[in-house]
Amino acid sequence: MSTLERMRDWLRDHRLALDAAVAAGVLVAMVAGSFVDPHGSDGTTWSARTPDALSLALMVLAAAALVFRRRDPMKVLAATVGISLVELVTADPRAPVAMSAVVALYTVASSTDRPTTWRVGLVTMTILTAVAMLAGPLPWYAQDNLGVFAWTGMAAAAGDAVRSRRAFVHAIKERALRAERTREEEARRRVAEERLRIARDLHDVVAHHIALVNVQAGVAAHVMDKRPDQAKEALAHVREASRSALNELRATVGLLRQSGDPEAPTEPAPGLARLDELADTFRNAGLPVEVARSDSGTVLPAAADLAAYRVIQEALTNVRKHAGPGAKAEVSVVRVGPVVEVTVLDNGPGRDTVPGQGTGPEQEYGRGHENGSGPDTGPQEGGGHGLLGMRERVTAIGGSCTAGPRYGGGFRVHAILPVKNHASALGDPV
Repeated sequence: MSTLERMRDWLRDHRLALDAAVAAGVLVAMVAGSFVDPHGSDGTTWSARTPDALSLALMVLAAAALVFRRRDPMKVLAATVGISLVELVTADPRAPVAMSAVVALYTVASSTDRPTTWRVGLVTMTILTAVAMLAGPLPWYAQDNLGVFAWTGMAAAAGDAVRSRRAFVHAIKERALRAERTREEEARRRVAEERLRIARDLHDVVAHHIALVNVQAGVAAHVMDKRPDQAKEALAHVREASRSALNELRATVGLLRQSGDPEAPTEPAPGLARLDELADTFRNAGLPVEVARSDSGTVLPAAADLAAYRVIQEALTNVRKHAGPGAKAEVSVVRVGPVVEVTVLDNGPGRDTVPGQGTGPEQEYGRGHENGSGPDTGPQEGGGHGLLGMRERVTAIGGSCTAGPRYGGGFRVHAILPVKNHASALGDPV
């Protein structure tokens, strides 16, 4: 930021100081103007005359009033007009005290509306000019009297022009902001509508083909022993329907894929069967990990199996990144009735703990990698919303996930995953 910009910002924040500087400038101009003799032998000349004490006092009072011109423009205008009237009636030769009234009238015009400006401007111009012509020591047609008329009129016009320009610029900015908000809202609405349309298309495609696969598989199972040729034909239909479903699913999801995204993997999604391999990658990275399992024989649905793996992966990544040196992690997978409970514990104090908020705050674990990004195994780097991703994954399949600091230090992530498919448990048709 340049010095001029810093000064402008400072003056914007300290308007009283700016008004005081303007008042001081007006005072200097009035004092200097009081030494000008408009009726010299060679026309307007500088003379050695000195303003009388009353004129000096009136100039100081008028300048002091201008310090508060933006706090109460009307009162400042009334005060400067009154002081100018005293000068116009009593002084001979006059000092240019009316200059303060001109500045005050400009301030009123630039801070009010047009009708008020013209009403106040006409009243001010009429009063000052009439008093100068009728009650002053100079003839009514004197140049000084006409100057009062001209300067007050120009002040009102200039103030109104400045106010109009400010209003015009403000209206342009408001219109631009409103147009920008409208474009953003329209874009969000169109994106939401397109996502809804794609979701409906995806549901229709998958539902149709899966229903066909289900029917043909049932036919194949029914006639497998008695009519193997018909069973073979039904299985061919199953294969064709599943291939069509995959192709249409790939085409539909491809609409949502960003440029540069990797192609869909052909290998199976990771699950708890690869838990030991995942733990080994963290051990090789320097994080001691103990794994305890009592879920032998339990087969989780694919979505729940992937969610369990991702929760453990995310939790261990956060332990390695945020728990501090010397931290250890414990992973347990336990079958409890209709659910599987996944728990990840650590004993680390945390490198990023905020003083006064305990150890291992939830915020520090919210800086993990983005779920599902990067390799399937091993510690991952990068920014993301770890805890939020865990909860969304687990909640989507009908489970629950909690995370928080442990008593005595460390952190605990606990997820409960249903053994049965969430959609089947709810009884929702495809």
